[in-house]
Amino acid sequence: MFATDTVGPDAQAKAASLRDGDVLVVENLRFDKREKKNDPAFCEELAALGDVYVNDAFGTAHRAHASTAGVAALLPAYAGYLMQREVATLSDMLEAPRRPFAAILGGSKVSDKIKVIDALMDTCDTLVIGGGMCFTFLFAQGKAVGTSLKEEDWVERAAAMIAKAEERGVKLLLPVDVVVADRFAEDAETLTVSVDDIPDGMMGLDIGPETAKLYADAVAEAKTVFWNGPMGVFEMAAFEAGTKAVAEAVAANADADTVIGGGDSVAAVNKFGLAEQMTFISTGGGASMELVQGEALPGVEALR
Repeated sequence: MFATDTVGPDAQAKAASLRDGDVLVVENLRFDKREKKNDPAFCEELAALGDVYVNDAFGTAHRAHASTAGVAALLPAYAGYLMQREVATLSDMLEAPRRPFAAILGGSKVSDKIKVIDALMDTCDTLVIGGGMCFTFLFAQGKAVGTSLKEEDWVERAAAMIAKAEERGVKLLLPVDVVVADRFAEDAETLTVSVDDIPDGMMGLDIGPETAKLYADAVAEAKTVFWNGPMGVFEMAAFEAGTKAVAEAVAANADADTVIGGGDSVAAVNKFGLAEQMTFISTGGGASMELVQGEALPGVEALR
């Protein structure tokens, strides 16, 4: 059954009419502004609809909302099977990975991933950096990056991460060549150049073939692989090769525990038809990242 409201008369009446084996889906909780505020009265109204609370939504476990945290305090609360698998897989990967442990991080911004990079430095053997954020690292090394995305405010932090990798004995892999374009478009003029020769008026939109081989070799040697974030603008065919090469390398390593950390990485392995060859694909982008960077997830803590 479907209720046309969240905690109103229709939801209440249908919840009261449920028989063993029935399922009631209520309207989208975010239609009530009290959901995101974790409003106590809203939590009580939600709790009144049931006898036991089970959270199987790992993808929202990093949010302290009424449905993820508040209701758990009012009813006998349990983790669903997916929630159990997600927390166990990611926690085991961090606490007792089979080695060598290679972590691959991509995406556009260093600022979005700095805490994850910092946390993984403490546990991985090899850290692979791709995506738009690699240009902030390259810039920190003194390289000219043309019009590529770079976060000037994060150059110092990127340099600190390079130093930390050296100090910890972590092998930090950055691109050696990139695919550059004169504009952000599918039909842009492109070149493949060394990271030492990026033209002033061009932007990097993918890792190059030499880098892809370097990264694939690192993945082939690993026994545990964690991947979050694409290597380039894989949504455009002209800039998908780097992400595809890394996805194929991860899929080809049948001896490793391969964990895909949600978000665009999941879209990439699905696009290239490789999902079945991965050990575990997380359903939580933000939740996965917060757990990996050592933060307590409100939706998980509420169940403890």
